[in-house]
Amino acid sequence: MNPTPLSDWPLAARARIQGVLTDIDDTLTTGGALTPDAGAALQRLRHAGLPVFAITGRPAGWSAPFALAWPVDGIVAENGAVAFWRGSDGALCRAYQQDAPTRQRHARRLQAVAHAILAELPHARLAQDSAGRETDIAIDHSEFAHLIPADTALVQRRMQEAGLKATVSSIHINGWIGDHDKLSGARWIVRERLGRDLDAERECWAFIGDSTNDAPLFAHFSQSIGVGNVARFLPALTHPPRYRTAGERGAGFAEMVDALLAARGARSPA
Repeated sequence: MNPTPLSDWPLAARARIQGVLTDIDDTLTTGGALTPDAGAALQRLRHAGLPVFAITGRPAGWSAPFALAWPVDGIVAENGAVAFWRGSDGALCRAYQQDAPTRQRHARRLQAVAHAILAELPHARLAQDSAGRETDIAIDHSEFAHLIPADTALVQRRMQEAGLKATVSSIHINGWIGDHDKLSGARWIVRERLGRDLDAERECWAFIGDSTNDAPLFAHFSQSIGVGNVARFLPALTHPPRYRTAGERGAGFAEMVDALLAARGARSPA
């Protein structure tokens, strides 16, 4: 099923939105950077009083600085495993889904799986941000190294055969141990930071993403949006987004924010 153009997003549905969940790579960012239009869109959401949480497969070490630098209420990294936010004193706070002994035990197993995959596919490469990863492994398929689709599928299958949970983002194949994913991470951060039940409020939250590892959130939220470049992954998405922006990446994110805030203005008293 092809997503509906964002221009057809009903005003009443937009006006109900009380918070935004967003992927980062190729959704919020363009070419790995937060562009001015996307950064300004985040600021507009903050000024409107709407909480924003970024949910990403990027590593803890990569994500932590942005939890302080960007106008977001928190970042959940490593596909739901670790969260960062700015404390009341301005310092960086973090929390994990798994305790330290569990993380250490899993790390040894994850590294063994990564070494086996690289031995089988010598042309494959670990993601360049791997040094910052604490709870998962990532093989690069489209960021700096490039794998053909068959090799990407093979890497994901080898991770799954080794007992890992594995997903494909727009740039990496990620593998980890545990039941968490981007959807459970979103539930966790909203509960921990806002004291709210995301499932009870799912008609009041918008999610925007771009790739197959966003499928659980696309399926869960009726107000789900794909940026224009989600077209690349639509054939592989069992649960596509409900709506799709005309713009790609950060421009698509800004387009979604414009539509959302226009609806809030329309419902305001004259």
